[in-house]
Amino acid sequence: MNQDKASLQALTASGPHGTFFGVSQECFDRVWQSLTADQGDSVTYVSMEIGADRDVYHPVKDRLQKLAATGDLSPELASWAEKFINGPSKIPIYSGGLGILAGDTLKSFADCHLPVAAVSLLYRRGYFSQLVDMNLGQVVWSKEWSPAKVPGLYLLHQPGDPATPLTVTVNFHDRDDRPIRAVAQLWMKLETSNDLDFFVPEILLDYDLPESPEWIRNASHQLYDSSSESAKAIQRRLLGAGVLPVMQVLGLTAKTIHLNEQHGVVLVLALITEILHHRLGDDFRATASDQDILAAAEEAARRVVYTIHTPVKAGHDRFPSSLYHGLEHSFFRRILQLLAQDDQNPEVYNFTALAMRVNRATNSVSRLHREVTRTQFPQYRQRITAITNGVHHLTWISDAKAEVYDAFPELGGWRRDPGAFAGAEKLVANPKFRRAFVDAWAKDSEQLINSVNGMLSHHRHQRVSTWIDPPNYLSYLSKADGLLDPGVFTFGFARRFSTYKRADLIFEDLDRLAAILTTNGWPVNFIYAGKAHPADEPGKILIKNILNVQEELFKKSKGLAKLVFVSDYDMAVAKLMVAGCHAWLNSPKRPLEASGTSGMKAAMNGVPNVSIMDGWWVEGYHQGKTGWKFGYEGPITAEMLSEHRAELLYREDAASFYEMLPELLGAFYQRRESSDFLDRCIMNLTLNCPIFNTHRMAAEYVERYQLQLPAELAARMEKFRALYRSDDSA
Repeated sequence: MNQDKASLQALTASGPHGTFFGVSQECFDRVWQSLTADQGDSVTYVSMEIGADRDVYHPVKDRLQKLAATGDLSPELASWAEKFINGPSKIPIYSGGLGILAGDTLKSFADCHLPVAAVSLLYRRGYFSQLVDMNLGQVVWSKEWSPAKVPGLYLLHQPGDPATPLTVTVNFHDRDDRPIRAVAQLWMKLETSNDLDFFVPEILLDYDLPESPEWIRNASHQLYDSSSESAKAIQRRLLGAGVLPVMQVLGLTAKTIHLNEQHGVVLVLALITEILHHRLGDDFRATASDQDILAAAEEAARRVVYTIHTPVKAGHDRFPSSLYHGLEHSFFRRILQLLAQDDQNPEVYNFTALAMRVNRATNSVSRLHREVTRTQFPQYRQRITAITNGVHHLTWISDAKAEVYDAFPELGGWRRDPGAFAGAEKLVANPKFRRAFVDAWAKDSEQLINSVNGMLSHHRHQRVSTWIDPPNYLSYLSKADGLLDPGVFTFGFARRFSTYKRADLIFEDLDRLAAILTTNGWPVNFIYAGKAHPADEPGKILIKNILNVQEELFKKSKGLAKLVFVSDYDMAVAKLMVAGCHAWLNSPKRPLEASGTSGMKAAMNGVPNVSIMDGWWVEGYHQGKTGWKFGYEGPITAEMLSEHRAELLYREDAASFYEMLPELLGAFYQRRESSDFLDRCIMNLTLNCPIFNTHRMAAEYVERYQLQLPAELAARMEKFRALYRSDDSA
């Protein structure tokens, strides 16, 4: 057998529902057995969105490229290589932070060999694509994609019948409790470990089938469809009610179900009815008392772990109870009436309240968010703990920085164990490392700036070829004036455009900002990116505000300040920005940013954060050793949760930013090889990389899951937990 055919066999596996590429048969069988074992010592992870685009992390593609470099590929392997190397890289079923966190989490579950399967929805129109016009602002459009063409995404089939897709049925109910069948076919993506010796299956429910009613199919097409309250409610139900049928048809036996936010919480209705059916028999709907339902809910709660991600009102699903006449069976509505009461409105079902009530463990996503959540839900205070978010270090560290990390033995083993970054403290005073790090950073900066300049040049041509008015003032200038310089200090800001995130905060007083730059002769680039939800009109106004200040800022700063907006933000843009900018800007109103993971991605690349003391930065600031802070730091009260524009502290926090800015820019424009600025960059590696990674986060979740792991793996998880315990200082 030649090497290529041996390699092909080593990367191909078959199961009852299909043939998959990227792991060995032995690996596939071992993982699938752990997920279907009778003891149920595994986890089902439920998320409304999962962000795992292949253009930022692709271990299977990397392996194929290495094989290709060794010689000619066999015809069998070449066909796989063509698809994985050159096929579509986008799986557009995420909107931003929540979904990207889910993808990072699953990658670490795979790297750590944890028995987890994920369940989400497949959206035929993804989230939305974004055009940005100077006059119109954000322009939303949908882009169809073909799941069948995406390498690593497989349509599952019936056992022994490859021509027939594997399906599940979810029943809705009309006003007379008659069932309305919604049918979904199942797709699977293998989230493989970096070494291709383990994987986490992501099961995606695709309801866009002729067997499903048109109104259900329409609601399934686009992530976070906000065309109506009904569409939102249907979508949440398609996820939550599909979890147990997926587990049943695939034989998944997990005793623990992890809700990544409350979007899929209606699955607890199915858990409760299963328990009641078992206890009371076929006539349980007629015979169950309220006390029976509450007792069943307590039992169901023992299977559920719940992560709450935001204190912001818009992040918590509330639906009029009248809407569920025609969606849910009357018995399910009775359960909701008992368990999903809304304190402010008895005519509304509050899904966050339901999730908070029916679980065995609730966690926030940072220490500060834990205190905010306890303020919002004082009745559950004792149950609310903290597991601070992290990011998948192998995804977000740039190739140039990774090459440097590989070259120094002080960081040995960092790919498998992010705790190895603690050794970076020895490198702070190492001239060789400092030079190598600066050189790698220059490569990253050049890559980012070249990408942005290419966009600006394209926009110059676009002005005469389309109706779109380019969104950047620089595109209206000559090429000499309208390009960015990679050697100039560059702020990066990229996230969802929501009012509490205050994207335009630092432009509150353009005169003062411009004066700081002109007085000192400091040039600065500001690179912004992000989407506003199509239904979020104030968020779209924020984007327009960024566009509107570009020309005035440029002129008042005498050309020193160049502000650019990059449209259609995605994971590929994010990776360029977090590695290539010189500081990561974060300006939410404290304490409304529950965590914020984009700044962690920057820290993985040694990029310092410049942030309000909110979310993860309260833990990552380290008394100024890793970056800069500004803005309000006062106590957390219920009044501080207000999102009204007049109470967003623009004037006060902007003034604080301007006071801090000269120190920051002064540090950068010193000779960087010996500067305080570079010290802070390298201290991010030693202080923040070992903490804010999803390997450590996964290890903390293992405790919540109560998994019984083999001794060697349990010891590895304990080692990760020892790096940082989020719930300390409670």
